Amino acid sequence: MLNNEDLIKKVRSYNRFFNPDTLTKAYNFALSAHKNQKRDEGIPYISHPIAVANILTELKLDSATITTGLLHDTVEDTKATYNTVKNEFGKEVADLVDGVTKISALEEKAVESSKAENFRKLILATSKDIRVLLVKLADRLHNMRTIKYVKDENKKIRKAKETMEIYAPLADRMGMNRIRDELEDLSFSILNSDARNLILNRLSVIKNKRDDIIKNVSDELKKLLETNKIEAEITGREKTPFSIWRKMQNKRISLEQLTDIVGFRVIVKNINDCYITLGVFHNEYSAIPGKFKDYISTPKINQYKSIHTSIIGPMKKRIEIQIRTKPMHEFAERGIASHWKYKSSEKFSELSWKEYDWLRDLVEIIETGGSPEHYFEFTKLQMFQDNVFCFTPKGAVIKLPRDATPIDFAYAVHTKIGDTAIGCEINGRSSPLQSKLKNGDMIKIDTSKKVSPSLHWLSSSKTGKARASIRKHWQGKLQENNSKNKEYSSTLSIDLPHKPGILGKVSTLIGLNDANIANIELTKKGKDYLQFMFDLQIKDLKNFTNLISQLKQEDLKFKVIRHKKKKYAFIQRVLKNFKRN
Repeated sequence: MLNNEDLIKKVRSYNRFFNPDTLTKAYNFALSAHKNQKRDEGIPYISHPIAVANILTELKLDSATITTGLLHDTVEDTKATYNTVKNEFGKEVADLVDGVTKISALEEKAVESSKAENFRKLILATSKDIRVLLVKLADRLHNMRTIKYVKDENKKIRKAKETMEIYAPLADRMGMNRIRDELEDLSFSILNSDARNLILNRLSVIKNKRDDIIKNVSDELKKLLETNKIEAEITGREKTPFSIWRKMQNKRISLEQLTDIVGFRVIVKNINDCYITLGVFHNEYSAIPGKFKDYISTPKINQYKSIHTSIIGPMKKRIEIQIRTKPMHEFAERGIASHWKYKSSEKFSELSWKEYDWLRDLVEIIETGGSPEHYFEFTKLQMFQDNVFCFTPKGAVIKLPRDATPIDFAYAVHTKIGDTAIGCEINGRSSPLQSKLKNGDMIKIDTSKKVSPSLHWLSSSKTGKARASIRKHWQGKLQENNSKNKEYSSTLSIDLPHKPGILGKVSTLIGLNDANIANIELTKKGKDYLQFMFDLQIKDLKNFTNLISQLKQEDLKFKVIRHKKKKYAFIQRVLKNFKRN
Protein backbone atom coordinates (compact mmCIF):
# COMPACT_ATOMS: atom_id res chain seq x y z
CA MET A 1 0.00 0.00 0.00
CA LEU A 2 1.33 3.42 -1.00
CA ASN A 3 2.18 5.64 1.97
CA ASN A 4 1.67 9.40 2.13
CA GLU A 5 5.32 10.25 1.41
CA ASP A 6 5.39 8.08 -1.71
CA LEU A 7 2.17 9.65 -2.96
CA ILE A 8 3.55 13.16 -2.47
CA LYS A 9 6.77 12.18 -4.23
CA LYS A 10 4.85 10.92 -7.28
CA VAL A 11 2.77 14.11 -7.54
CA ARG A 12 5.84 16.31 -7.10
CA SER A 13 7.54 14.55 -10.03
CA TYR A 14 5.13 16.24 -12.47
CA ASN A 15 3.47 19.07 -10.51
CA ARG A 16 5.64 21.43 -8.49
CA PHE A 17 2.71 23.76 -7.70
CA PHE A 18 0.67 21.42 -5.56
CA ASN A 19 0.31 21.79 -1.80
CA PRO A 20 1.70 18.65 -0.06
CA ASP A 21 -0.02 19.65 3.19
CA THR A 22 -3.44 19.27 1.55
CA LEU A 23 -2.64 15.75 0.35
CA THR A 24 -1.27 14.82 3.76
CA LYS A 25 -4.41 16.17 5.41
CA ALA A 26 -6.65 14.23 3.00
CA TYR A 27 -4.58 11.05 3.47
CA ASN A 28 -4.93 11.23 7.26
CA PHE A 29 -8.62 12.19 7.03
CA ALA A 30 -9.38 9.12 4.89
CA LEU A 31 -7.22 6.92 7.13
CA SER A 32 -9.20 8.00 10.19
CA ALA A 33 -12.62 7.81 8.50
CA HIS A 34 -12.08 4.24 7.21
CA LYS A 35 -10.07 2.92 10.18
CA ASN A 36 -12.55 0.20 11.19
CA GLN A 37 -13.55 -0.89 7.69
CA LYS A 38 -12.34 -3.90 5.67
CA ARG A 39 -12.34 -4.77 1.98
CA ASP A 40 -13.76 -8.04 0.64
CA GLU A 41 -10.23 -9.45 0.52
CA GLY A 42 -9.89 -8.84 4.26
CA ILE A 43 -7.41 -5.94 4.14
CA PRO A 44 -8.01 -2.40 5.54
CA TYR A 45 -10.47 -0.43 3.41
CA ILE A 46 -8.08 2.53 3.21
CA SER A 47 -6.09 0.53 0.64
CA HIS A 48 -8.84 1.26 -1.92
CA PRO A 49 -8.93 5.11 -1.83
CA ILE A 50 -5.11 5.14 -1.75
CA ALA A 51 -5.02 2.88 -4.83
CA VAL A 52 -7.52 5.19 -6.58
CA ALA A 53 -5.36 8.22 -5.75
CA ASN A 54 -2.32 6.36 -7.11
CA ILE A 55 -4.09 5.68 -10.44
CA LEU A 56 -4.92 9.39 -10.66
CA THR A 57 -1.26 10.31 -10.10
CA GLU A 58 -0.32 7.98 -12.96
CA LEU A 59 -2.65 10.07 -15.09
CA LYS A 60 -0.79 13.16 -13.76
CA LEU A 61 -3.92 14.91 -12.56
CA ASP A 62 -4.21 17.99 -10.34
CA SER A 63 -4.13 17.79 -6.55
CA ALA A 64 -7.89 18.52 -6.21
CA THR A 65 -8.62 15.38 -8.23
CA ILE A 66 -6.12 13.27 -6.28
CA THR A 67 -7.53 14.61 -3.00
CA THR A 68 -10.97 13.56 -4.25
CA GLY A 69 -9.59 10.10 -4.96
CA LEU A 70 -8.53 9.80 -1.31
CA LEU A 71 -11.87 11.10 -0.03
CA HIS A 72 -14.31 9.70 -2.61
CA ASP A 73 -15.85 7.10 -0.28
CA THR A 74 -15.89 9.12 2.95
CA VAL A 75 -19.32 10.72 2.46
CA GLU A 76 -20.89 7.47 1.26
CA ASP A 77 -19.36 4.99 3.71
CA THR A 78 -18.39 6.98 6.83
CA LYS A 79 -19.84 9.62 9.14
CA ALA A 80 -18.32 12.42 7.07
CA THR A 81 -20.73 14.78 5.26
CA TYR A 82 -20.55 17.15 2.32
CA ASN A 83 -20.22 20.08 4.72
CA THR A 84 -17.44 18.32 6.61
CA VAL A 85 -15.42 17.88 3.41
CA LYS A 86 -16.24 21.43 2.31
CA ASN A 87 -15.05 22.94 5.61
CA GLU A 88 -11.84 20.89 5.61
CA PHE A 89 -10.88 20.93 1.90
CA GLY A 90 -12.96 23.62 0.16
CA LYS A 91 -15.97 23.67 -2.17
CA GLU A 92 -14.08 22.40 -5.25
CA VAL A 93 -13.09 19.12 -3.61
CA ALA A 94 -16.45 18.79 -1.83
CA ASP A 95 -18.34 19.12 -5.14
CA LEU A 96 -16.10 16.51 -6.78
CA VAL A 97 -16.58 14.09 -3.88
CA ASP A 98 -20.33 14.72 -4.00
CA GLY A 99 -20.43 13.94 -7.74
CA VAL A 100 -18.57 10.64 -7.29
CA THR A 101 -20.74 9.75 -4.27
CA LYS A 102 -23.95 10.20 -6.26
CA ILE A 103 -22.69 7.94 -9.04
CA SER A 104 -21.66 5.26 -6.54
CA ALA A 105 -25.07 5.45 -4.88
CA LEU A 106 -26.71 4.84 -8.26
CA GLU A 107 -24.59 1.75 -8.88
CA GLU A 108 -25.75 0.11 -5.69
CA LYS A 109 -29.37 0.49 -6.80
CA ALA A 110 -28.66 -0.63 -10.35
CA VAL A 111 -30.90 -3.28 -11.83
CA GLU A 112 -31.56 -3.97 -15.48
CA SER A 113 -34.70 -1.83 -15.53
CA SER A 114 -32.97 1.20 -14.05
CA LYS A 115 -29.56 0.91 -15.72
CA ALA A 116 -30.40 3.44 -18.43
CA GLU A 117 -31.71 5.93 -15.88
CA ASN A 118 -28.56 5.52 -13.81
CA PHE A 119 -26.50 6.17 -16.91
CA ARG A 120 -28.48 9.37 -17.50
CA LYS A 121 -27.65 10.61 -14.01
CA LEU A 122 -23.99 9.61 -14.44
CA ILE A 123 -23.65 11.67 -17.62
CA LEU A 124 -25.38 14.70 -16.13
CA ALA A 125 -23.12 14.55 -13.06
CA THR A 126 -20.06 14.18 -15.25
CA SER A 127 -20.99 17.04 -17.56
CA LYS A 128 -20.56 19.55 -14.70
CA ASP A 129 -16.91 18.58 -14.15
CA ILE A 130 -15.12 15.94 -16.22
CA ARG A 131 -12.89 15.16 -13.23
CA VAL A 132 -15.83 13.38 -11.58
CA LEU A 133 -15.69 10.76 -14.32
CA LEU A 134 -11.89 10.52 -14.11
CA VAL A 135 -12.13 9.69 -10.40
CA LYS A 136 -14.98 7.25 -11.07
CA LEU A 137 -12.94 5.49 -13.77
CA ALA A 138 -10.01 5.12 -11.37
CA ASP A 139 -12.43 3.84 -8.72
CA ARG A 140 -13.95 1.31 -11.12
CA LEU A 141 -10.51 0.21 -12.37
CA HIS A 142 -9.28 -0.68 -8.90
CA ASN A 143 -12.57 -2.40 -8.02
CA MET A 144 -12.26 -4.51 -11.18
CA ARG A 145 -8.65 -5.37 -10.32
CA THR A 146 -9.91 -6.79 -7.02
CA ILE A 147 -13.27 -8.16 -8.17
CA LYS A 148 -12.13 -11.76 -7.72
CA TYR A 149 -12.54 -11.26 -3.97
CA VAL A 150 -16.24 -10.42 -4.25
CA LYS A 151 -18.21 -13.45 -3.02
CA ASP A 152 -21.56 -12.61 -4.65
CA GLU A 153 -21.33 -14.07 -8.20
CA ASN A 154 -24.36 -12.14 -9.44
CA LYS A 155 -22.79 -8.88 -8.27
CA LYS A 156 -19.53 -9.76 -10.04
CA ILE A 157 -21.36 -10.40 -13.32
CA ARG A 158 -23.43 -7.21 -12.96
CA LYS A 159 -20.33 -5.10 -12.31
CA ALA A 160 -18.48 -6.69 -15.23
CA LYS A 161 -21.38 -6.05 -17.64
CA GLU A 162 -21.70 -2.47 -16.41
CA THR A 163 -17.97 -1.95 -16.89
CA MET A 164 -18.03 -3.39 -20.41
CA GLU A 165 -21.15 -1.48 -21.45
CA ILE A 166 -20.53 1.90 -19.81
CA TYR A 167 -17.13 2.53 -18.27
CA ALA A 168 -14.87 0.99 -20.92
CA PRO A 169 -16.64 2.93 -23.73
CA LEU A 170 -16.46 6.14 -21.70
CA ALA A 171 -12.72 5.59 -21.16
CA ASP A 172 -12.41 5.14 -24.92
CA ARG A 173 -14.30 8.35 -25.59
CA MET A 174 -11.86 10.14 -23.32
CA GLY A 175 -8.90 8.73 -25.24
CA MET A 176 -7.71 6.63 -22.28
CA ASN A 177 -6.80 3.52 -24.26
CA ARG A 178 -4.73 1.83 -21.58
CA ILE A 179 -7.51 2.05 -19.00
CA ARG A 180 -10.09 0.98 -21.59
CA ASP A 181 -8.07 -2.12 -22.52
CA GLU A 182 -7.62 -3.13 -18.88
CA LEU A 183 -11.30 -2.59 -18.01
CA GLU A 184 -12.37 -4.68 -21.01
CA ASP A 185 -10.01 -7.52 -20.21
CA LEU A 186 -10.92 -7.58 -16.51
CA SER A 187 -14.60 -7.70 -17.45
CA PHE A 188 -13.85 -10.43 -19.98
CA SER A 189 -12.27 -12.53 -17.21
CA ILE A 190 -15.63 -12.53 -15.40
CA LEU A 191 -18.04 -12.75 -18.31
CA ASN A 192 -16.19 -15.39 -20.33
CA SER A 193 -13.43 -16.83 -18.19
CA ASP A 194 -13.22 -20.08 -20.20
CA ALA A 195 -12.45 -18.27 -23.46
CA ARG A 196 -9.93 -16.00 -21.76
CA ASN A 197 -8.13 -18.92 -20.10
CA LEU A 198 -7.91 -20.80 -23.40
CA ILE A 199 -6.28 -17.74 -25.02
CA LEU A 200 -3.87 -17.30 -22.10
CA ASN A 201 -2.91 -20.98 -22.18
CA ARG A 202 -2.24 -20.83 -25.90
CA LEU A 203 -0.18 -17.65 -25.51
CA SER A 204 1.87 -19.22 -22.73
CA VAL A 205 2.78 -22.16 -25.01
CA ILE A 206 4.22 -19.83 -27.65
CA LYS A 207 5.62 -17.26 -25.18
CA ASN A 208 9.34 -17.82 -25.80
CA LYS A 209 8.83 -17.85 -29.55
CA ARG A 210 6.71 -14.70 -29.32
CA ASP A 211 9.28 -12.86 -27.21
CA ASP A 212 11.96 -13.66 -29.78
CA ILE A 213 9.73 -12.36 -32.56
CA ILE A 214 9.12 -9.06 -30.73
CA LYS A 215 12.84 -8.52 -30.12
CA ASN A 216 13.98 -9.49 -33.64
CA VAL A 217 11.29 -7.48 -35.42
CA SER A 218 11.91 -4.41 -33.23
CA ASP A 219 15.67 -4.57 -33.92
CA GLU A 220 15.18 -4.88 -37.68
CA LEU A 221 12.68 -2.02 -37.83
CA LYS A 222 14.98 0.20 -35.77
CA LYS A 223 17.96 -0.57 -38.04
CA LEU A 224 15.89 0.28 -41.10
CA LEU A 225 14.91 3.65 -39.65
CA GLU A 226 18.47 4.43 -38.54
CA THR A 227 19.62 3.75 -42.09
CA ASN A 228 17.11 6.38 -43.22
CA LYS A 229 18.30 8.77 -40.45
CA ILE A 230 15.05 8.69 -38.50
CA GLU A 231 15.22 8.75 -34.72
CA ALA A 232 12.56 6.52 -33.25
CA GLU A 233 11.58 4.56 -30.18
CA ILE A 234 10.13 1.16 -31.06
CA THR A 235 8.25 -1.11 -28.68
CA GLY A 236 6.39 -4.34 -29.26
CA ARG A 237 3.39 -5.34 -27.23
CA GLU A 238 1.09 -8.30 -27.01
CA LYS A 239 -2.59 -7.62 -27.44
CA THR A 240 -4.93 -8.28 -24.51
CA PRO A 241 -6.87 -11.57 -24.42
CA PHE A 242 -10.10 -9.65 -24.95
CA SER A 243 -8.83 -7.78 -28.03
CA ILE A 244 -7.57 -11.11 -29.44
CA TRP A 245 -10.93 -12.75 -28.74
CA ARG A 246 -12.84 -9.84 -30.29
CA LYS A 247 -10.75 -10.05 -33.45
CA MET A 248 -11.30 -13.82 -33.58
CA GLN A 249 -15.06 -13.26 -33.31
CA ASN A 250 -15.14 -10.49 -35.90
CA LYS A 251 -13.03 -12.43 -38.42
CA ARG A 252 -14.48 -15.82 -37.43
CA ILE A 253 -11.06 -17.44 -37.26
CA SER A 254 -9.18 -19.54 -34.71
CA LEU A 255 -6.30 -18.30 -32.57
CA GLU A 256 -3.89 -20.33 -34.71
CA GLN A 257 -5.10 -18.44 -37.78
CA LEU A 258 -4.64 -15.06 -36.10
CA THR A 259 -1.20 -13.83 -37.10
CA ASP A 260 -1.24 -10.28 -35.75
CA ILE A 261 -1.45 -10.85 -31.99
CA VAL A 262 1.58 -8.59 -31.53
CA GLY A 263 1.58 -4.88 -32.36
CA PHE A 264 4.47 -2.45 -32.69
CA ARG A 265 4.53 1.20 -31.73
CA VAL A 266 6.94 3.61 -33.40
CA ILE A 267 7.38 6.99 -31.69
CA VAL A 268 9.17 9.70 -33.72
CA LYS A 269 10.06 13.39 -33.25
CA ASN A 270 7.46 15.17 -35.36
CA ILE A 271 4.54 14.75 -37.78
CA ASN A 272 6.81 14.88 -40.86
CA ASP A 273 8.77 11.93 -39.51
CA CYS A 274 5.49 10.03 -39.08
CA TYR A 275 4.82 10.15 -42.80
CA ILE A 276 8.47 9.58 -43.75
CA THR A 277 8.50 6.49 -41.49
CA LEU A 278 5.33 5.23 -43.13
CA GLY A 279 6.96 5.63 -46.55
CA VAL A 280 10.10 3.78 -45.43
CA PHE A 281 8.08 0.80 -44.16
CA HIS A 282 5.84 0.63 -47.23
CA ASN A 283 8.84 0.89 -49.51
CA GLU A 284 10.71 -1.92 -47.74
CA TYR A 285 7.80 -4.28 -46.98
CA SER A 286 4.48 -5.26 -48.56
CA ALA A 287 1.58 -3.28 -47.17
CA ILE A 288 -1.61 -5.24 -46.44
CA PRO A 289 -4.50 -3.69 -48.42
CA GLY A 290 -7.31 -2.09 -46.43
CA LYS A 291 -5.26 -1.86 -43.23
CA PHE A 292 -4.06 1.74 -43.51
CA LYS A 293 -5.69 4.48 -41.43
CA ASP A 294 -4.46 8.05 -41.07
CA TYR A 295 -5.79 9.32 -37.75
CA ILE A 296 -3.40 12.29 -37.86
CA SER A 297 -5.14 14.09 -40.72
CA THR A 298 -8.57 12.87 -39.51
CA PRO A 299 -8.42 12.19 -35.75
CA LYS A 300 -10.90 9.92 -34.02
CA ILE A 301 -13.83 11.53 -32.24
CA ASN A 302 -11.88 11.37 -28.95
CA GLN A 303 -9.02 13.31 -30.61
CA TYR A 304 -6.75 10.24 -30.84
CA LYS A 305 -4.01 10.75 -33.47
CA SER A 306 -1.74 8.13 -35.02
CA ILE A 307 -0.98 6.36 -38.30
CA HIS A 308 -1.99 2.70 -38.39
CA THR A 309 -0.72 0.26 -40.99
CA SER A 310 -0.21 -3.48 -41.37
CA ILE A 311 2.67 -5.01 -43.30
CA ILE A 312 4.31 -8.34 -44.10
CA GLY A 313 7.38 -7.31 -42.16
CA PRO A 314 10.65 -8.84 -40.96
CA MET A 315 10.75 -12.66 -40.79
CA LYS A 316 7.72 -12.60 -43.15
CA LYS A 317 5.53 -11.86 -40.16
CA ARG A 318 2.24 -10.04 -40.49
CA ILE A 319 2.46 -7.14 -38.04
CA GLU A 320 0.45 -4.07 -37.08
CA ILE A 321 2.32 -0.80 -36.63
CA GLN A 322 1.25 2.47 -35.01
CA ILE A 323 3.32 5.55 -35.88
CA ARG A 324 2.97 8.68 -33.74
CA THR A 325 4.80 11.54 -32.02
CA LYS A 326 5.46 11.71 -28.27
CA PRO A 327 2.52 14.12 -27.59
CA MET A 328 0.26 11.79 -29.60
CA HIS A 329 1.51 8.85 -27.57
CA GLU A 330 0.95 10.68 -24.31
CA PHE A 331 -2.66 11.36 -25.33
CA ALA A 332 -3.14 7.75 -26.41
CA GLU A 333 -2.05 6.62 -22.96
CA ARG A 334 -3.65 9.28 -20.75
CA GLY A 335 -6.40 10.69 -22.98
CA ILE A 336 -7.84 14.00 -21.88
CA ALA A 337 -5.68 13.86 -18.76
CA SER A 338 -2.74 14.73 -21.01
CA HIS A 339 -4.22 18.24 -21.38
CA TRP A 340 -3.31 19.02 -17.79
CA LYS A 341 -0.25 21.27 -17.88
CA TYR A 342 1.65 22.57 -14.87
CA LYS A 343 3.83 25.31 -16.33
CA SER A 344 2.70 28.36 -14.37
CA SER A 345 0.19 26.94 -11.88
CA GLU A 346 -1.78 23.81 -11.27
CA LYS A 347 -5.06 25.46 -12.19
CA PHE A 348 -6.43 23.67 -15.20
CA SER A 349 -8.22 25.76 -17.77
CA GLU A 350 -11.32 23.91 -18.86
CA LEU A 351 -11.26 22.32 -22.26
CA SER A 352 -13.66 23.71 -24.82
CA TRP A 353 -16.85 21.80 -25.50
CA LYS A 354 -15.35 20.87 -28.82
CA GLU A 355 -13.08 18.47 -26.98
CA TYR A 356 -16.16 16.90 -25.46
CA ASP A 357 -18.58 16.94 -28.36
CA TRP A 358 -19.59 13.35 -27.56
CA LEU A 359 -20.47 14.41 -23.98
CA ARG A 360 -22.29 17.48 -25.23
CA ASP A 361 -24.35 15.32 -27.59
CA LEU A 362 -25.26 12.93 -24.80
CA VAL A 363 -26.34 15.78 -22.54
CA GLU A 364 -28.40 17.27 -25.38
CA ILE A 365 -30.11 13.93 -25.99
CA ILE A 366 -30.88 13.57 -22.29
CA GLU A 367 -32.23 17.10 -22.02
CA THR A 368 -34.69 16.51 -24.88
CA GLY A 369 -36.53 14.32 -22.43
CA GLY A 370 -36.29 11.14 -24.45
CA SER A 371 -36.52 7.65 -23.03
CA PRO A 372 -33.44 6.64 -20.97
CA GLU A 373 -33.35 3.37 -22.91
CA HIS A 374 -32.99 5.32 -26.16
CA TYR A 375 -29.83 7.21 -25.26
CA PHE A 376 -28.44 4.21 -23.37
CA GLU A 377 -28.85 2.12 -26.52
CA PHE A 378 -27.33 4.92 -28.59
CA THR A 379 -24.29 5.04 -26.32
CA LYS A 380 -23.67 1.32 -26.39
CA LEU A 381 -23.99 1.20 -30.15
CA GLN A 382 -21.87 4.21 -30.97
CA MET A 383 -19.11 4.43 -28.38
CA PHE A 384 -16.65 2.50 -30.53
CA GLN A 385 -17.84 3.48 -33.99
CA ASP A 386 -15.58 4.88 -36.66
CA ASN A 387 -16.37 8.28 -38.08
CA VAL A 388 -16.94 9.98 -41.40
CA PHE A 389 -16.11 13.62 -42.00
CA CYS A 390 -18.46 15.63 -44.21
CA PHE A 391 -18.63 19.28 -45.24
CA THR A 392 -21.26 21.98 -45.33
CA PRO A 393 -21.49 24.18 -48.49
CA LYS A 394 -19.43 26.78 -46.57
CA GLY A 395 -16.66 24.29 -45.81
CA ALA A 396 -17.41 23.54 -42.14
CA VAL A 397 -16.51 19.99 -41.08
CA ILE A 398 -19.24 17.82 -39.54
CA LYS A 399 -18.13 14.65 -37.74
CA LEU A 400 -20.59 11.75 -37.90
CA PRO A 401 -20.59 8.02 -37.08
CA ARG A 402 -20.06 5.43 -39.78
CA ASP A 403 -23.10 4.83 -42.03
CA ALA A 404 -24.62 8.17 -41.04
CA THR A 405 -27.14 9.74 -43.43
CA PRO A 406 -28.00 13.30 -44.55
CA ILE A 407 -30.71 13.16 -41.85
CA ASP A 408 -27.95 12.88 -39.22
CA PHE A 409 -26.00 15.61 -41.00
CA ALA A 410 -28.99 17.98 -40.96
CA TYR A 411 -29.58 17.52 -37.22
CA ALA A 412 -25.86 17.87 -36.51
CA VAL A 413 -25.95 21.31 -38.17
CA HIS A 414 -29.09 22.41 -36.27
CA THR A 415 -32.26 20.79 -34.96
CA LYS A 416 -34.44 23.17 -37.05
CA ILE A 417 -32.57 22.12 -40.20
CA GLY A 418 -33.31 18.49 -39.42
CA ASP A 419 -36.98 19.06 -38.57
CA THR A 420 -37.63 20.92 -41.85
CA ALA A 421 -35.47 18.83 -44.22
CA ILE A 422 -37.17 17.77 -47.47
CA GLY A 423 -34.20 16.69 -49.59
CA CYS A 424 -30.46 17.02 -50.10
CA GLU A 425 -27.59 17.26 -52.54
CA ILE A 426 -24.47 15.16 -52.04
CA ASN A 427 -21.50 16.54 -53.97
CA GLY A 428 -23.88 18.56 -56.15
CA ARG A 429 -26.20 15.65 -57.00
CA SER A 430 -29.74 15.27 -55.72
CA SER A 431 -29.83 12.28 -53.35
CA PRO A 432 -32.24 10.59 -50.92
CA LEU A 433 -32.09 11.69 -47.30
CA GLN A 434 -31.46 8.03 -46.35
CA SER A 435 -28.21 7.81 -48.34
CA LYS A 436 -25.07 6.59 -46.53
CA LEU A 437 -22.42 9.32 -46.31
CA LYS A 438 -18.74 8.87 -47.11
CA ASN A 439 -15.62 10.72 -46.02
CA GLY A 440 -15.25 14.03 -47.84
CA ASP A 441 -18.89 14.32 -49.00
CA MET A 442 -20.26 17.87 -49.32
CA ILE A 443 -23.91 18.01 -48.27
CA LYS A 444 -26.51 20.68 -48.96
CA ILE A 445 -29.84 20.27 -47.14
CA ASP A 446 -33.06 21.58 -48.72
CA THR A 447 -35.70 22.68 -46.19
CA SER A 448 -39.33 23.77 -46.03
CA LYS A 449 -41.28 25.27 -43.14
CA LYS A 450 -44.38 23.35 -44.24
CA VAL A 451 -42.99 19.89 -43.41
CA SER A 452 -42.11 17.95 -40.27
CA PRO A 453 -39.71 15.03 -39.65
CA SER A 454 -40.88 11.60 -40.78
CA LEU A 455 -41.14 8.71 -38.32
CA HIS A 456 -39.51 6.54 -41.00
CA TRP A 457 -36.29 8.49 -40.44
CA LEU A 458 -35.74 6.68 -37.15
CA SER A 459 -34.68 3.52 -38.97
CA SER A 460 -32.19 5.45 -41.15
CA SER A 461 -30.64 7.84 -38.63
CA LYS A 462 -27.51 6.78 -36.71
CA THR A 463 -26.93 9.64 -34.28
CA GLY A 464 -28.59 10.01 -30.94
CA LYS A 465 -29.31 13.67 -31.59
CA ALA A 466 -31.30 12.93 -34.75
CA ARG A 467 -33.28 10.11 -33.14
CA ALA A 468 -33.99 12.11 -30.00
CA SER A 469 -35.18 15.12 -32.01
CA ILE A 470 -37.48 13.02 -34.21
CA ARG A 471 -38.94 11.25 -31.18
CA LYS A 472 -39.41 14.56 -29.34
CA HIS A 473 -41.34 16.04 -32.28
CA TRP A 474 -43.72 13.11 -32.58
CA GLN A 475 -44.16 12.71 -28.85
CA GLY A 476 -45.24 16.35 -28.79
CA LYS A 477 -47.74 15.67 -31.59
CA LEU A 478 -49.08 12.63 -29.75
CA GLN A 479 -49.53 14.56 -26.52
CA GLU A 480 -51.29 17.33 -28.44
CA ASN A 481 -53.72 14.85 -30.02
CA ASN A 482 -54.30 13.11 -26.71
CA SER A 483 -55.10 16.40 -25.03
CA LYS A 484 -57.73 17.11 -27.70
CA ASN A 485 -59.38 13.74 -27.17
CA LYS A 486 -58.99 13.58 -23.42
CA GLU A 487 -62.00 13.19 -21.18
CA TYR A 488 -62.20 15.27 -18.00
CA SER A 489 -64.12 14.70 -14.84
CA SER A 490 -66.37 17.14 -13.04
CA THR A 491 -69.33 17.14 -10.71
CA LEU A 492 -72.56 19.20 -10.86
CA SER A 493 -74.74 19.76 -7.79
CA ILE A 494 -78.24 20.62 -9.07
CA ASP A 495 -81.40 21.42 -7.10
CA LEU A 496 -84.39 20.03 -9.04
CA PRO A 497 -87.95 21.11 -8.22
CA HIS A 498 -90.66 18.54 -7.54
CA LYS A 499 -91.87 18.40 -11.12
CA PRO A 500 -92.55 15.29 -13.21
CA GLY A 501 -89.87 14.61 -15.87
CA ILE A 502 -87.37 17.28 -14.66
CA LEU A 503 -84.66 14.69 -13.87
CA GLY A 504 -85.05 13.18 -17.33
CA LYS A 505 -84.87 16.66 -18.92
CA VAL A 506 -81.59 17.49 -17.19
CA SER A 507 -80.15 14.09 -18.10
CA THR A 508 -81.11 14.72 -21.73
CA LEU A 509 -79.40 18.13 -21.69
CA ILE A 510 -76.21 16.50 -20.40
CA GLY A 511 -76.32 13.89 -23.17
CA LEU A 512 -76.98 16.46 -25.90
CA ASN A 513 -73.84 18.34 -24.86
CA ASP A 514 -71.66 15.24 -25.33
CA ALA A 515 -71.13 14.52 -21.63
CA ASN A 516 -71.55 11.14 -20.00
CA ILE A 517 -73.17 10.60 -16.60
CA ALA A 518 -70.85 8.37 -14.59
CA ASN A 519 -72.98 8.47 -11.44
CA ILE A 520 -76.08 10.14 -9.97
CA GLU A 521 -76.55 10.51 -6.22
CA LEU A 522 -79.45 11.99 -4.25
CA THR A 523 -77.69 14.08 -1.61
CA LYS A 524 -80.47 16.18 -0.04
CA LYS A 525 -84.27 16.36 0.22
CA GLY A 526 -85.91 19.73 0.64
CA LYS A 527 -89.56 20.74 0.96
CA ASP A 528 -89.78 21.95 -2.61
CA TYR A 529 -86.69 20.37 -4.21
CA LEU A 530 -84.35 17.39 -4.47
CA GLN A 531 -80.55 17.88 -4.66
CA PHE A 532 -78.67 15.56 -7.01
CA MET A 533 -74.93 15.13 -7.58
CA PHE A 534 -74.08 14.36 -11.21
CA ASP A 535 -70.56 12.89 -11.79
CA LEU A 536 -69.77 13.74 -15.41
CA GLN A 537 -67.19 12.70 -18.02
CA ILE A 538 -66.65 15.76 -20.24
CA LYS A 539 -65.07 15.57 -23.69
CA ASP A 540 -64.98 19.22 -24.69
CA LEU A 541 -64.85 22.55 -22.81
CA LYS A 542 -67.11 24.25 -25.36
CA ASN A 543 -69.88 21.66 -24.88
CA PHE A 544 -69.55 21.92 -21.12
CA THR A 545 -69.95 25.70 -21.36
CA ASN A 546 -73.11 25.18 -23.45
CA LEU A 547 -74.49 22.82 -20.82
CA ILE A 548 -73.94 25.40 -18.09
CA SER A 549 -75.68 28.07 -20.18
CA GLN A 550 -78.71 25.85 -20.78
CA LEU A 551 -78.98 25.05 -17.09
CA LYS A 552 -79.00 28.78 -16.36
CA GLN A 553 -81.76 29.29 -18.96
CA GLU A 554 -83.85 26.65 -17.20
CA ASP A 555 -83.46 28.79 -14.06
CA LEU A 556 -82.05 25.86 -12.13
CA LYS A 557 -79.98 26.30 -9.01
CA PHE A 558 -76.66 24.49 -9.53
CA LYS A 559 -73.04 24.50 -8.50
CA VAL A 560 -69.92 23.24 -10.30
CA ILE A 561 -67.71 21.23 -7.97
CA ARG A 562 -64.04 20.76 -8.71
CA HIS A 563 -62.86 17.21 -9.12
CA LYS A 564 -61.53 15.67 -5.94
CA LYS A 565 -58.01 15.22 -7.37
CA LYS A 566 -57.88 18.91 -8.27
CA LYS A 567 -55.99 18.34 -11.49
CA TYR A 568 -58.39 19.65 -14.12
CA ALA A 569 -57.54 23.26 -14.55
CA PHE A 570 -60.14 23.92 -17.22
CA ILE A 571 -62.95 23.66 -14.64
CA GLN A 572 -61.42 26.58 -12.80
CA ARG A 573 -61.35 28.50 -16.04
CA VAL A 574 -65.09 27.89 -16.51
CA LEU A 575 -65.84 29.08 -13.00
CA LYS A 576 -63.80 32.25 -13.50
CA ASN A 577 -65.68 32.89 -16.72
CA PHE A 578 -69.07 32.72 -15.00
CA LYS A 579 -67.86 35.00 -12.21
CA ARG A 580 -66.95 37.60 -14.81
CA ASN A 581 -70.41 37.25 -16.42
